[in-house]
Amino acid sequence: MSTLTVGVWLLALPVAFNVAFGVLAATFGYPNILRSPTREVLSRFREGGTRLLLWWWIFALTAAGLVPLAVLVAQALDDANETVLLVGATIGVLAGLVQLLGLIRWPFLVPYLARVDADPDASAARREAVDVVFQTANRYLGVAVGEHLGYLLTGTWTILVGVAFTQTSVAPNWLGVPGIVIGAVLALCSLEFAGPAERDGWKLAATLTPITYIAWSLWLIVAGITLLI
Repeated sequence: MSTLTVGVWLLALPVAFNVAFGVLAATFGYPNILRSPTREVLSRFREGGTRLLLWWWIFALTAAGLVPLAVLVAQALDDANETVLLVGATIGVLAGLVQLLGLIRWPFLVPYLARVDADPDASAARREAVDVVFQTANRYLGVAVGEHLGYLLTGTWTILVGVAFTQTSVAPNWLGVPGIVIGAVLALCSLEFAGPAERDGWKLAATLTPITYIAWSLWLIVAGITLLI
């Protein structure tokens, strides 16, 4: 596998992810908007129109981008431990898939809920059903699948890639240490709504998550640059 291909992918994915996230934060107030009542969230979603819908679709695709990246990285670092590479690639693919499943509700499920919520003929019971479905999707697809499993698997993949970097001759070995640390913190952040923190969330994890994702993005970019030069 050409290190050029992997290097470009390592650069492109975090850039695309952060651009999409930034647009959603600026135009939709994501992720803070999720703390608002369902009707307010759906109203803001309708206001965003087709452009917002497309950005949610793009954001979901950036999560899917981790699937080929995990395979490409394993192929590029082929002189590292075979077990580390195989397990890492498998976990990386799963990480991309669960985050895709968590995000894909926005361009496909949420538009329908927003239309029903805006229907002037909708009964109070129907609007209450919309609220239940929306919040259930957020808790299950968003928090449990996308965030809990997504952070845990992405963190584990990052740790294993970090280990592979310490073993390979393809890239500088020092890249492995920050990868292992960032991956461990990201896996820790997966516990934000686990156990006793299920209702209100773990504030430490909530604080660390955005910082860790920025560090993760920078690490991927640096790794990509080292493979290109």
